[in-house]
Amino acid sequence: MVGSVWAPSDRRVLPLCGVVLLAVLGSLLAAGMLYQWLGVRRQLRRLPPPGSLVDVGGHRLHVVCAGTGTPGVLLESAIAASSLSWAVVQPAVAQFTRVCAYDRTGLGWSEASPGSKSVDRTLGELDAVLKHAGFGARSVLVGHSFGSLLVRAYAARHPAKVAGLVLIDPPMEWLTATADRAWMLRGGRSLSKLGALLAHAGVVRACLALLTRGAPGVPRRFVRIFGPATARTLERLVGEVRKLPPEIHPVVQALWCQPKCFHAMADHFSILEREPRALADASLPPSLPVVVISSGVQPPEQLAAHRALADSSKTGRHVIATASAHWVQFDQPHLVVSVIRDLVERTRRPAAV
Repeated sequence: MVGSVWAPSDRRVLPLCGVVLLAVLGSLLAAGMLYQWLGVRRQLRRLPPPGSLVDVGGHRLHVVCAGTGTPGVLLESAIAASSLSWAVVQPAVAQFTRVCAYDRTGLGWSEASPGSKSVDRTLGELDAVLKHAGFGARSVLVGHSFGSLLVRAYAARHPAKVAGLVLIDPPMEWLTATADRAWMLRGGRSLSKLGALLAHAGVVRACLALLTRGAPGVPRRFVRIFGPATARTLERLVGEVRKLPPEIHPVVQALWCQPKCFHAMADHFSILEREPRALADASLPPSLPVVVISSGVQPPEQLAAHRALADSSKTGRHVIATASAHWVQFDQPHLVVSVIRDLVERTRRPAAV
């Protein structure tokens, strides 16, 4: 009719369209969740944990060990990384001593745990892993990035249990709280929680499947929805993972399809956001051997902070990995192994006991 936009019967179309749209979205969500559930089931059969699952008080952490000898070496990974990040370094270290890597709560093959994460709880779990490893009285602790902050804090609390520290590209700047860093940590935590939701719905699994099957366009366009900074960060992380042996790539992909990994990443961002002082107030005995490895991309002010950290030890050493980006154990694994070997041999000398 002229002058009339909607006839009475037309008014029923909008509610009907809404119902149809909700039904379609519900069906897609259900299909995605089924796809995710089937994928996890298949993954558990195809990729069992290579190490053992250790009870740390209500949940189990995955610990993988190799080699024999003392002092033992524990490898602590970066903020969202697993024991797989030591896939090249660990076998080489196992040639001269016992060495263990593990997955923190929720990461890799480790189980998630109820309740919020804290520095105290994380260091307590590290202590439980050391007891399981059977290293004896004292161990060499090796930490990369966020992991270097954890092993340093552990050594400050338990100096009698630590024979030496290797700190790989420690992010010392994150121990000073600023408004910009707080904003970045909140953003990282929010994106991690969103990632968990997308993983539950099978979106992460689908995007990674497309990426590895030679159709990177769809995943990249999807990631750009969250902004250029996020897209660049994810592209850089994918590039770093590709430096690992090719047989490791599908394992990393399978593990990161699980929502628990994203929840764990959010928990670790929360630790940096809420408790930087607990990590910063880590006064080490001057007699404790400390080696700091800096990546070649660090600005002068960070190199100075790393040098000061090494100089706080009477036998400290500062090494610059000139051919490495942040993941030094990927770019120059031989350098990391050499530093660990030197420290292990130093602690074996009678004068170092």
